[in-house]
Amino acid sequence: MKVVVIGGAGFIGSNIVDELVNNNYEVCVIDNLSTGRIENLNDKARFYKCDITNIDALKLVFQIEEPEVVYHFAAQIDVQTSLIKPGFDANINIIGTINVLECCRKYEVKKIVYPSSAAVYGNPEYLPVDEKHPVEPISFYGISKHTPEHYIKTFCNLCDIRYTIFRYSNVYGMRQDPKGEGGVVSIFIDKFLNNKLPVIYGSGEQTRDFIYVKDIAKANLLALSKGDNKIVNISTNVPVTVNRLFQTMKDIFESDVEVIHKQSRQGDILHSYLDNTLAREFLGWNPEYDFENGIRETIEYYKKLYILNKEIEENKIYIINGIDF
Repeated sequence: MKVVVIGGAGFIGSNIVDELVNNNYEVCVIDNLSTGRIENLNDKARFYKCDITNIDALKLVFQIEEPEVVYHFAAQIDVQTSLIKPGFDANINIIGTINVLECCRKYEVKKIVYPSSAAVYGNPEYLPVDEKHPVEPISFYGISKHTPEHYIKTFCNLCDIRYTIFRYSNVYGMRQDPKGEGGVVSIFIDKFLNNKLPVIYGSGEQTRDFIYVKDIAKANLLALSKGDNKIVNISTNVPVTVNRLFQTMKDIFESDVEVIHKQSRQGDILHSYLDNTLAREFLGWNPEYDFENGIRETIEYYKKLYILNKEIEENKIYIINGIDF
């Protein structure tokens, strides 16, 4: 089976590419490398540098590859950017998705898998949040992740394409960029490694549902044959405070670094965790990593990367297209 992963050089997309390759699927990656990184690419996957807002280029890749399944992970994902640049946010997340769907229709793709977000729910009316919860996003990002859900369902119903839409809680893990698409986990790790003070916006008692990227990748692998025409939360169903996250990292790092508290930011939700019952039912999926084990493994990954980067810098090694000089 041939699979295209759009955004496959990014944080989540590259982990899914690895999972697909490891399970012997033929994979090609489309990415414009605006936030994705060339070093994230699996060397067994073909790569096209292409932007989803360029529909002519996108059609050419689909014409060449003729994929059966498309994973659409290219997105603008920063809430604050969406508030400052709503048109930019909408062009990538909404118009870009329509372009992907036009290609899926024209080149007879069998299935599309789309990662939505917990941000579509807005401020929870009850916890845990299940898929029947009202959709009331409080940021433009939430709107621009929810709107494609409607386009996907309608396109797929009209064109006899199967779909699975995932609504992720807070994803963390290897390859998350603290300076680009960074979530709080990668940002905190970067601060600890560089002996800088992490910042918590608000009291720190706000809760999040932290899901490890390897569990996300497993869910996406299962979506190849399961979860057709469903919207499904992918989460741990466990709330964790930001203060607990900080303290857990502090203990693992054996650090004496303290935290700075700043005023809460516009568009941030106070409490959120997602019910994952339907994921268990429709996919046969369960998260394999608990919070502490996932955080510990992530920290070990970044420690090794930090040491490697230091050695490269000290020895003045330059890496161009994977070749050392």
